[in-house]
Amino acid sequence: MVPEHYFSENPSAEYSEKTISVRLGKHDVTVVTSSGMFSPDHVDTGTKVLLEHIEAAPDHGNLLDIGCGWGPISLALAMARPNTTVWALDVNRRALEITAKNAARLGLKNIRCVLESDVPADLKFTGIWSNPPIRVGKSVLHGLLKSWLPRLEKSAEAYLVVQKNLGADSLLKWMQDEFPLLASERVNSEKSFRVLRSTMKG
Repeated sequence: MVPEHYFSENPSAEYSEKTISVRLGKHDVTVVTSSGMFSPDHVDTGTKVLLEHIEAAPDHGNLLDIGCGWGPISLALAMARPNTTVWALDVNRRALEITAKNAARLGLKNIRCVLESDVPADLKFTGIWSNPPIRVGKSVLHGLLKSWLPRLEKSAEAYLVVQKNLGADSLLKWMQDEFPLLASERVNSEKSFRVLRSTMKG
């Protein structure tokens, strides 16, 4: 059974903040995390694999992190690409509070921590980076990707990391069938994770 906490808007798990030291991209930083969200003790393996590709992130425009958690991807993007605006998106309000706290700790002014309703309907993204919440179930996951992937600007790219045994290859096939305006492919396979890239055709 999937724990309710990190998929919930307001987690029922008791708030228990901790401080951890992590490497995000090229930066060694100290951040806070909490119970009631994904991987509160460390940067999970999938996110580490995804961040190996962070140099592919554009240096302009709006970047989106779907399911930001305590913020490892958003923080890494904001540090690596200070001239962008990083939209840290989550359904979990505790995750958004923690990500905002970490952005403040690190002096990052270019992160916006948002619910889906906070994102302007006409906003397009120059990049999407995500370790998506696979365990929410196929229908919810597909709905998330249908909402956000079509909002890439022309020639912009989305990078997703998905564990192989949680359906990375079948998800890639679905993306290829579902989004004819996107060129979707696997660009890396490491430590049982796949990195999938989707490029909006120009």
